[in-house]
Amino acid sequence: MIQQAKFFASKWLILFLATLPLQHLFADGSALQEPSVSKEINAIITARRHPYLKQANFSNRIEDLDALYKRANYKLLWLGDDATTAKNTADALELLANASSQGLIQENYDAEMLRKKFNLALTLTPTAYKELALYDTALSIAVLRFLHDIHYGRVNPHGINFNLQLREKKLTDFPVLIKDSMSLNTISQLPLLVEPKLQQYQKLKSALATYRLITAKSPSFKFIVKGKLRPGEHHPQLAELNIFLAGVGDLPESATINSAEKNPKYTDNIVEGVKKFQIRHGLAADGTIGPATATAINEPLAQRITQIELAMERLRWLPELNVGRSIIVNIPAFQLWAIDDINDTDPNIINMRVVVGKALKNQTPVLMAQMSFIEFMPYWNVPANILKGEILPKLIRNPDYLFSQNMEIVPSSGHSATPVSVNNDTIEKLKRGVLRVRQRPGNKNSLGKVKFIFPNKDDVYLHDTPANSLFSKSRRDFSHGCVRVENPIALTEFALRNQGKWDSDTIKKAMKSPITRRVILQQPIPVLFFYTTSFIDQNNNLAFYQDIYGHDAVLLEALKKNNDLSDQSIFVSARVEPPVPNGIP
Repeated sequence: MIQQAKFFASKWLILFLATLPLQHLFADGSALQEPSVSKEINAIITARRHPYLKQANFSNRIEDLDALYKRANYKLLWLGDDATTAKNTADALELLANASSQGLIQENYDAEMLRKKFNLALTLTPTAYKELALYDTALSIAVLRFLHDIHYGRVNPHGINFNLQLREKKLTDFPVLIKDSMSLNTISQLPLLVEPKLQQYQKLKSALATYRLITAKSPSFKFIVKGKLRPGEHHPQLAELNIFLAGVGDLPESATINSAEKNPKYTDNIVEGVKKFQIRHGLAADGTIGPATATAINEPLAQRITQIELAMERLRWLPELNVGRSIIVNIPAFQLWAIDDINDTDPNIINMRVVVGKALKNQTPVLMAQMSFIEFMPYWNVPANILKGEILPKLIRNPDYLFSQNMEIVPSSGHSATPVSVNNDTIEKLKRGVLRVRQRPGNKNSLGKVKFIFPNKDDVYLHDTPANSLFSKSRRDFSHGCVRVENPIALTEFALRNQGKWDSDTIKKAMKSPITRRVILQQPIPVLFFYTTSFIDQNNNLAFYQDIYGHDAVLLEALKKNNDLSDQSIFVSARVEPPVPNGIP
């Protein structure tokens, strides 16, 4: 009876288990499964580290990696015996090998390792599940990193004090793009789908290729000049200079001089080439080769390539910009552009010189904001740091200083703006911040006749200035952080275009009126204070500028870390928790 009871109990248990779904039979989901590629792929995703890769931790790419393999039913993507898969894999390896064409570094994507291991992977048996999964996922991670870096950049701009606007959400689906490109056999076109669409980026990418070719074929050259070389004088290296200028595009290649001549003359055609070179490098275009021009000529072309690469990196940080009017200031170029469209190529767009913050202590911040109003004949409310560091010492030495500068003392809070007289009591209240100093509207006002306001945490703005002589200097970092504009009337006309009665005449009248007047913009205008030492202007000239604030050096140091950029750091609405890989299908 006991044996019979055991038999019926066993039979009943087998029948019961047979009615259960498979996942209830094996509660751990995979413990008793046969080995498979899918199981190995999931194990790699779960581990978040890859033994093949220099940067083994891929936690910041896990969401995209899991989504990519989910679309492939957790099967191999890059290893197969069909011609389409072979071409896709070859194209992917080629993209990584040519990462430098995008201003990126192929070593960051393990391009050489993946190329070497590919041939070995092709010899693996179909049951070498772990080795197959390791290679396939390594290539997938590398491609995802490559596309992410092209699209978003490698550095979080907020981490190096570039206060650019965050993207609202993740709009580009890399797994979908990769899988669709594999189906269409167009993996080689992936960079075109994700790189910034800005014409500035596209032109810089072309310039990068050109400068790499120039560097490869140009002989080493150092121009030595004592003092200054002026037009009409003689110099033994002018033939070499001629070749250099032709190589970088500042002289036609047909413009040559007799290289056999030992001490040739600095003739007009070379002078014109030097002037163009000077314009492109932010120097006074007088044709005279002094220390600054010689230094720019002798800068290694490899450094110019680095500047282009840094410019491309910074453009990747910008969110998708809306079509419409914008005002852009490039800080190290000391220039402003007011444009109707971000991709405007009209050489006649509004362009003017600006004065920016002093390099040593009053740097103009990088920012994005919305210009919302303009103020004619503004008061200048002296910032606390300027009051403490500059105004108070002068006022203590000379009680009439404020009067000489058309300034007055008023309460710091409340609606009262009744001026108070200068005495020991008011000076003490100024020190404590109970009172403040402001400059009345007029010809001496530091803000000139108009200021352009776009609320921002740094409290900086664009404005007119009475110190117009500074615009004639080639280096123009003289302000306390705000940006002074060379042509305030043209900028005001741009801002108030199609806004009621405002035209050139009414604007000029408002700038001559003794009354302070605020005009709200019917359509706010995006303002971008940017910083890039390589830039292609509206005339398609590739320009290079001095790194006045040292931001290039900071970015280069940040790029050395070679960490995956976290999506949580670059989106306003980003997931906090990464996904858990789905079970084996």
